[in-house]
Amino acid sequence: MSQGHRPGHRRRGRGDSSSHPSRDRILVLPGEELPSEGLKPGAGTYRVGGRLYASVLGLLSPRPPFLSVIPLSGRYIPKAGDTVIGTVTDCQTTFWLLDIGAPRWAPLHVTGTPWKVEVGETDRYLHVGDAVVVRVESLEATGRIGVTMLGDGLGKLEGGTIVTVSPARIPRVVGRNGSMIQTITSHTGAQIAVGQNGRIWIGGSSEAIQRAREALEMIEEHGQRAGLSDRVESYLVSTDATDDRGPARPPGETAHRDAIPHELPPTPEPSGDFDADDAADDAGNDSDGY
Repeated sequence: MSQGHRPGHRRRGRGDSSSHPSRDRILVLPGEELPSEGLKPGAGTYRVGGRLYASVLGLLSPRPPFLSVIPLSGRYIPKAGDTVIGTVTDCQTTFWLLDIGAPRWAPLHVTGTPWKVEVGETDRYLHVGDAVVVRVESLEATGRIGVTMLGDGLGKLEGGTIVTVSPARIPRVVGRNGSMIQTITSHTGAQIAVGQNGRIWIGGSSEAIQRAREALEMIEEHGQRAGLSDRVESYLVSTDATDDRGPARPPGETAHRDAIPHELPPTPEPSGDFDADDAADDAGNDSDGY
């Protein structure tokens, strides 16, 4: 059985199945057979008759003993430990319903907040449309997504704006050890909170927000290309405010908030064959060291 296999279809630079150059950017299509000698199926792949195939459009990511495909786009699939940005869609007597971009809404119970909320008074603390930073705490067999607001860097966001990118782009948005976010905040003065569900909160002056938004749009559009870090920094340097002494870095802006959005959300511990760090290594290895 050779489901999805297209004889003779090979991509330039693929090489033979015994080599897995981690820095090569190999785009694969759903159903395409993958060079998988000695590797096990990871995220974004499936096995048929001893052969591995891609289940999504994405970048090949060999991480022995697993072979994964990092999707270029797609709906957010929550994992326990993810830090996400959600918006309130409904207030009930003891919980709020959050839209976190997942297939199902996530209830935030009053016990998962730092507030002492009386029954029936949830709308005194969060209103429909409010944005919050929460952590995915549990995933139940029924599909229920448990979230909490208890923890460092979590809480209600005030002001600012939310930009949405593909969840697959988040490792590129953050950068190696937070390098990309640091580049954007240092040049714009904006404060940024990143959710692993593809939502990014930006706070600060209107100019800071606009420049940070443009940098994020650049990452969304060119995230699969090499040299992205240099491209983004060059843009930010070229748009820096200047005075007689040269480029002037904007001062850090302060936004009223309960959370601490300029601190990057914690990255979950590796979960077997694939995690955000893998995506950063394979989908974001620029020649500039990102």
